[in-house]
Amino acid sequence: MIANIGFNPMNNGDVIIISVPALTEERRRDLAKQAKVEAEDAKVGVRNARKDANTEIKKLEKDGTSEDICKSAEEDVQNLTNSFIRKVDELLVTKEAEIMKV
Repeated sequence: MIANIGFNPMNNGDVIIISVPALTEERRRDLAKQAKVEAEDAKVGVRNARKDANTEIKKLEKDGTSEDICKSAEEDVQNLTNSFIRKVDELLVTKEAEIMKV
C-alpha cells in the first residue's frame, strides 16, 4: 500500500491475498514512462562506468603506459559503452511494446 502501485493486500488469518487489477491504458502509459526512467538510469550507470574506466586509463598513461595503448583502450571502452547503451535501448523498445500490448 505504501508503494502506491495499486495493490490492496488482504489478510484472512493464514494467507495474504493480493488482487492484481487489470491494467488500464493510463496505467500502461505510466508503466512505460517508468520503464523509460529506468532505462535512462541504466544508461547513466553505463556512462559513469565509462568515465571511471577512462579515469583509470589516464592514470595508467601518467604512470608511463604507451599513449597508443591508452588510446586503444579508450576506443574499446567507448565501443563497449555504445554496445551496452544500444542494448538498453533495444530492451526498452521491447519492454514498452510488451507493456502496451493488451
